[in-house]
Amino acid sequence: MAAEPKRCTWPGQDPLYLAYHDEEWGVPEHDDRALYEKLVLDGFQAGLSWITILRKRDNFRAAFRNFDPERVARFGAKDVARLMNDAGIVRNRAKVEGAIASAKAHLEMRESGETLDAFLWQFTGGATLQNRWQAWTGIPAETDESRAMSKALKARGFKFVGPTICYAFMQAVGMVNDHVTTCFRYKQLR
Repeated sequence: MAAEPKRCTWPGQDPLYLAYHDEEWGVPEHDDRALYEKLVLDGFQAGLSWITILRKRDNFRAAFRNFDPERVARFGAKDVARLMNDAGIVRNRAKVEGAIASAKAHLEMRESGETLDAFLWQFTGGATLQNRWQAWTGIPAETDESRAMSKALKARGFKFVGPTICYAFMQAVGMVNDHVTTCFRYKQLR
């Protein structure tokens, strides 16, 4: 039997969290729909643990029509009420309305010829920033790049995109490699 690979410590032993760490977290993402989804989910995570959102992710995808920004941008009062009654997601009116506002902002960008991918990745110069953290405790909650991203997203009408949320997003979508150097994923994602 093969030995367990060395990992970052944050996923613990939860199989869902381990799979997320091993297969998704830190993998560069360039699909606009997926980027919108991850940005919204990171906004919903504010004040909660990521595992809570991860466990509800399939429910979120169903409730938010697979995070299709064109569909979400058309959500009205009935949809907000439907979402506020959906026990399968985080029921926070400001976050629900923020997801809708962010879909509208995303579509405005697209209509002006911009992609969400190019807009977001400009904050790292279009490439993954390779950090060299020895321990999870040294990783910052926000950076100059996440503060700049937050400010630019807010100016475009996106909601729940503070600098800490933006940094968690940057980690999730591979804009930064924040696996600790002893984690097997660190070298794979370099």
